[in-house]
Amino acid sequence: MLTISDEKLFRTCLLTLYLIAPPTFISLRYIQAPYGKHHRSGWGPTISPALAWFLMESPTLWLTLLIFPFGRNSSNPRSLILISPFLFHYFHRTIIYPLRIRSSSGQKSTQPNAANRFPVAVALMAFGFNLLNAYVQARWVSNYQSDGAAGGWWYWGRFLVGLVIFVSGMWMNVWSDMVLVGLKREGKGYRVPRGGLFEFVSCPNYLGEIVEWLGWAVMTWSWGGFGFFLYTCANLVPRARGNHRWYLDKFGEEYPKSRKAVIPFLY
Repeated sequence: MLTISDEKLFRTCLLTLYLIAPPTFISLRYIQAPYGKHHRSGWGPTISPALAWFLMESPTLWLTLLIFPFGRNSSNPRSLILISPFLFHYFHRTIIYPLRIRSSSGQKSTQPNAANRFPVAVALMAFGFNLLNAYVQARWVSNYQSDGAAGGWWYWGRFLVGLVIFVSGMWMNVWSDMVLVGLKREGKGYRVPRGGLFEFVSCPNYLGEIVEWLGWAVMTWSWGGFGFFLYTCANLVPRARGNHRWYLDKFGEEYPKSRKAVIPFLY
């Protein structure tokens, strides 16, 4: 039985997901989050990137698995199928990706040790967002979607279309991350990534993640799914722009001028 307090909490969290997107986009246009290429001092204590990624992404797994069983649709096979791509992505992001960057950080590197650290403050902000988003996505799939129990051609049609988009985006994201981790593992400092989608954009890993959550929005066909896609754009498009300008400043004429930041041929 649904309670009014639970529905109010869900609606408040959903509204918050939309409200934080514009200030995130505006602030990141001018202030790059200080990790990776943009690392700088003055942001307090730091931890290893692998530990940061594990901790800050973890709510998407444990909170989803904690609250999902309490939804009225939690035992419906359609709901279980629908939440699976979300969990699959975040299993990779929470477990597999940190292990990969941990192995690469163990290699000899020409980068300063400080550049291989991650500010705790940034990790805490990401942790908070993932708490919010995991609650919205898991609660909607397990409890608030209205057509999940019935299924039908519209439900499965959009699910399959969205799944194709999602899988395509995840492939782009994972492949690009593997290229970047591979360059770091060589221990020669930052270099110009080559091949595949890197010939078109500076940040195909961000492009892939944007495409993934577009697919999720289509699969769920929900305000929560679209809000997550909107926030992903607000977060990653300015970051990609900053990375693109960083590459141009660092490598100068060596860097391909035809590459865009994150959207091939456009931006």
